[in-house]
Amino acid sequence: MIDFTDSAFQNDPHPTYARMRRTGPVRRVRLPSGLDAWLVTRYEDARRVLADPRLSKSVAALGSAAGQSAAGGALSRHMLAVDPPDHTRLRRLVSAAFTVRRIEALRPRIEVIATELLDALDGRDRADLIDAFAFPLPIQVICELLGVPAADQGSFRAWSNVIVAGAMSGDRLGPAIESMIGYIRTLLAERREHGGDDLLTGLIQVRDSGDGLTEEELTSMVFLLLLAGHETTVNLIGNGAYLLLRDRERWERLRADRALLPSAIEEFLRYEGPVETSTFRVATEDLEIGGEKVAAGDPIVVVLLSANRDDDRFPGADELRLDRPQNPHLAFGHGIHYCLGAPLARLEAQIAFTALLDRFPDLRLAVEPEELIWRPGTLLRGLTELPVRL
Repeated sequence: MIDFTDSAFQNDPHPTYARMRRTGPVRRVRLPSGLDAWLVTRYEDARRVLADPRLSKSVAALGSAAGQSAAGGALSRHMLAVDPPDHTRLRRLVSAAFTVRRIEALRPRIEVIATELLDALDGRDRADLIDAFAFPLPIQVICELLGVPAADQGSFRAWSNVIVAGAMSGDRLGPAIESMIGYIRTLLAERREHGGDDLLTGLIQVRDSGDGLTEEELTSMVFLLLLAGHETTVNLIGNGAYLLLRDRERWERLRADRALLPSAIEEFLRYEGPVETSTFRVATEDLEIGGEKVAAGDPIVVVLLSANRDDDRFPGADELRLDRPQNPHLAFGHGIHYCLGAPLARLEAQIAFTALLDRFPDLRLAVEPEELIWRPGTLLRGLTELPVRL
């Protein structure tokens, strides 16, 4: 059995997942929450599972086995936790804000934010790149997009860290979820009274115009956009910077050839992706996955981090190749639940790495790689901090 709470596993889960791909690519495990679930670790199995309509994303399908609190349930009415036709309706309501054209229009503002954050580091010899840059960049972008006050970002970060760690946060999880719900509801009430030129006001207007977006769906959707809208990009920037600085040759190569940046970002997503596992799916009928018989009602979790290191799909999967030509990774998922914010995450990463390479060409790790600590939990994959010499 895997001990998901073991610090050695947290800091480097790849050897464990590699053994699972070889010896039991689909197997029952007990998650930190106490829930027994099937873990899927190979690429082809993972890709099929992510798009299989026989697997439900509805949190209600898990029932009490998931230990879902009433508070947690109130944050589980978003498009990642429901099936069609509700999923189709919810995704349509926010998709207009995430078209490639609209995302590209954000480029000038994101560049300004990145510049201002790096300006604040001028004159310093050392910094935590997560705290000073990788976190504040995407959180400021998504908060401005939604219309969340900058003064509230600190509280949101604290709640977010607890929530994404899930059951491993212990007694702190419930209060963090409650605080998040209260905050979102207060924010929605303020927007109803005063309005604004932002996505939050737009979502409220959609609900209030009778399009069928319930109060719980609205609260849950704002939660998803806030949380998913920044957490994955924090880890993408942090993990990518770590991978480059761990090997100066790659940093220098990217500095010299910026045309490599798009493929390098895709390789960061594949090699040390920001999301370790998918959210739950539940079998709606008896079926077979990777040769294993899965019963109706069984929960299933896809290990994206493992699937993206599968040698059967990615030659030399354990090697970081900045110019990898074919890279159909699953970092943003697959199928109808493919991440709506993927274009925004890619744009933010492109701007972030360009700014770092330009401003701090001699950037170096301030500690040995093995001294770094990875965030607890099985959902996201990211560093707690990244000390660098500027």
